[in-house]
Amino acid sequence: MSGDPRDESPEQRVDRNLAELLQELRVALPGVQVLLAFLLVVPFNQRFGMADAVVRVTYFLTLVLTTAATVFLIAPSFHHRWRFRQQQKERVVLVGNGLARVGLVLMALAITGVILLVTEFLFGPLLAGVTTAVVAGLFVGVWYVLPRRWRRLADREVSQAGGTPPAGPRPRP
Repeated sequence: MSGDPRDESPEQRVDRNLAELLQELRVALPGVQVLLAFLLVVPFNQRFGMADAVVRVTYFLTLVLTTAATVFLIAPSFHHRWRFRQQQKERVVLVGNGLARVGLVLMALAITGVILLVTEFLFGPLLAGVTTAVVAGLFVGVWYVLPRRWRRLADREVSQAGGTPPAGPRPRP
């Protein structure tokens, strides 16, 4: 098998990839659903009526981002059901991976929006801006920069050992 230490057939690989994707979604989905539930009750709080236009717009955008994240994170399961027994599992994995990636980015934006809302309410705009920037930086660093670096290092190690790096999206230099 092309340098992969696993001894699995292409069908077994697709089965494993699908199982891993669905398990990852099981981790992310409850968080975004709880966030959506929290956001849905916010306007019914008496103090929300006193919110200025900036807070209302921030709330609305965060609600939309959270709803979109929920849609994208649930979509791979729906696609799996829709394509059931049509011998399209590999396509389900590829499409599901893309949907999950978009959903996770939307979730990161939604969480960042909630941090902005809560810290603005508790401490005012200055600390809200700083805290939101730190949280956004954490998402970019941990979810994007770190995996790209790991991938580059792994590819370099494989190349130095005389192998071929695995297929898949490559980080840009």
